[in-house]
Order: sequence, then structure tokens, then C-alpha cells
Amino acid sequence: MNEDTLRERIVHTARAMNALGINQGKSGNVSARVEGGFLVTPSGIPYEHLLPVDLVLVGMDGQANGPREPSSEWRFHRDIYRTRPEAGAVVHTHSSYATTFACLGRPIPAFHYEVAFAGGRDIRCAPYRTFGTQELSDVALAALEGRKACLLAQHGAIAFGTDLADALRLADKIEHLARIYWQALQVGEPPLLSDGEMDLMAERFRHYGPRPA
Repeated sequence: MNEDTLRERIVHTARAMNALGINQGKSGNVSARVEGGFLVTPSGIPYEHLLPVDLVLVGMDGQANGPREPSSEWRFHRDIYRTRPEAGAVVHTHSSYATTFACLGRPIPAFHYEVAFAGGRDIRCAPYRTFGTQELSDVALAALEGRKACLLAQHGAIAFGTDLADALRLADKIEHLARIYWQALQVGEPPLLSDGEMDLMAERFRHYGPRPA
């Protein structure tokens, strides 16, 4: 798609995060890969006021182009695109239940087979690092190894996908799973599925969805 259309879709995705209840106000950020870099939401603009022209083009060298400052978290967007060629879009949320577990430094284990939608046996939680730093990007990348989503301690969650719709669906799924896990914990510790079963589920989900026409 052309850049103008992609900019519109990023704005739509940013607003959809709040509409879905997986983000609040100006928190979180969204990006999509373009040739030579990525387009990312700017710093400090409420999504209801965000316009396509406000999005910031950032090169893989970290140089930003445009009238706005890029999100303070542009580093982990860049580093995901650098290291994960399958990533076409990244969504970062401060969704309530996922962030609750992030504040506990607690990963989401294999309590439900759909945890494997994130790519593996669990959804890891990266250790705390100051927001907007290279150190945060480094621990996020480690938590994302072999995964498409992770939690960030005392912070929020990251999900990426082949495109914006794919990344948003996964971010919403992570919040749904976090809520179910929290509810289960009100009764007790839920039993966990085996590593072998989760590996099977992860492999199945790699080919999940409609086939191209």
C-alpha cells in the first residue's frame, strides 16, 4: 500500500487500541515498517487528535523525519524490525490486566492453549528498565526471542505481527488471556499444559487462519 494509506491505518489502529480498552489516553504506541525504516506515532498527542501527517518516519539509523518527535519507545520498534524480518507492525499497549502481571514481574504461563498465539510456551515478562532507553529495548528483544509478544515489567505489553491488523489482534488476545488468567487465580493456581502440547499449539498457530485465495 502507499504511504498515505499506511499512515491512515496507523492512526486507525492507535484509536482502535483505546476503543478496545487495551490502551488509555496517550500511552502506548504503534508503528509499521516501510522501506528503510518505519512510521511511528508521535510523542504526547492524544489519539483522538492524531492525524496521519503527525506520524514520524524513523530510519533504521534512528534519525527521525517530520514535524513531530517520535514516541519515546522508538528504539524497541526499530530493534524489532532490525532483528525480526517477519514483523510488519508493532503495537505497544498499557492494557489493564497484562500490565497488572507486568507490575508483578509475572509471565503468563501455559494455562490456556491460546497462549501459544504469542509464538511459544508462555508470554515472558522482560525485567524493568527505564522507558525510552536502549536498555529497555535490549531486555524486550530478549523476552521476544522466539515470541511475538511479551510483557514489560512495571510498564505494559508489546505485540508484533505481519501487519497492523495482525499486531492489534495479538495485543487484544494478550489482554484477553491476561484477564482469564487473573480470574483463574482468584480460585487457585490453574494447571499448566505440557511443553510438548504448547510446542504443538505454537506450530499449528503458525499456519492458522484463512489461506490466500
